[in-house]
Amino acid sequence: MKSRVRELREARGWSQAQLGERLEVSRQTINAVETGKYDPSLPLAFRIAREFGEPIESIFLFEDVS
Repeated sequence: MKSRVRELREARGWSQAQLGERLEVSRQTINAVETGKYDPSLPLAFRIAREFGEPIESIFLFEDVS
């Protein structure tokens, strides 16, 4: 799944560690979400969306690989 987390985080001038603190997850989790190595749980996706003030579907872009 692609995400706009890096784009949105950088636009606010936040480091991965700062965003992790705001969301109560590690910097490594933020990195994994940004690089597509980890799809966040639904509760975490909602927290990310709320933090950026955007709907989940505008942050996480589903790619159908079939």
